[in-house]
Amino acid sequence: MPMTGNKVGALVTAVLGILLVIAELRNGLSLCNMKEDGLTACKPSVTKPNPVEPSASCCEALSGADLQCLCSYRNSLLLPSLGIDPELALALPPKCNLTSPANC
Repeated sequence: MPMTGNKVGALVTAVLGILLVIAELRNGLSLCNMKEDGLTACKPSVTKPNPVEPSASCCEALSGADLQCLCSYRNSLLLPSLGIDPELALALPPKCNLTSPANC
């Protein structure tokens, strides 16, 4: 069964996202100006089934992150593939007293 343009586009986007993550892992994980230790600190707050309130180290890392960049992953397959719930991730900035980007 041939793939439609939408399916091909989604597949290409997913593959590019995975390649981006692999490239980042080679240089030490960093996503939208959040280093690996910041991502690790925030992981318990964005993982189901029992997310916890963000720690001070998570909020500190998030305060230096590019929130608009993080928002761009909202509908990506990348976050779930890393065990991150996108809705919990989007709820994190206000919990750290940070302003979420408009249209996020």
